[in-house]
Amino acid sequence: MNTAAQVLALLAERGETLAVAESLTGGLVAAELTAVPGASKSFRGSVTAYATTLKRDVLGVDGTLLAERGAVDPEVALQMAAGVREALAARWGIATTGVAGPEAQDGQPVGTVYVAVAGPDGAQKVAALRLNGDRAEIRRESVRSVLELLSGELHENARTQDTEQNGGT
Repeated sequence: MNTAAQVLALLAERGETLAVAESLTGGLVAAELTAVPGASKSFRGSVTAYATTLKRDVLGVDGTLLAERGAVDPEVALQMAAGVREALAARWGIATTGVAGPEAQDGQPVGTVYVAVAGPDGAQKVAALRLNGDRAEIRRESVRSVLELLSGELHENARTQDTEQNGGT
């Protein structure tokens, strides 16, 4: 079972939902998720916010942050994940932002990517990636990485809930 199928199965088992915000991946994360039969049980939808103004206007990313640091930034990735979670009324939100090439963007070299997860109770995590390869390889690896990050957070969240239910031991 691939990572997309694994996270969707875990979300369905828990009765939780997922929304996706994508920039450089341009819908590839959503495509990977919707390729899994039964994805509609947990996958709410996605926003492909390729333009920086959409990150601000649709996903609620702070305009000053975007102006000062550009769209390729770890805090931008976190705000995208939180914004899509809120906009699409999902329990979990994930996001990708970065530079797939062929040229640098916002002073960031090709292969600079940030993936993020935002979840319940303030859960959030961002990972900085430095990827090699051509545009297609960077985009594919970004998809794999954001789904892996989500998988890790889902498992961590489950352990935390289990610990709380068993008296904190």
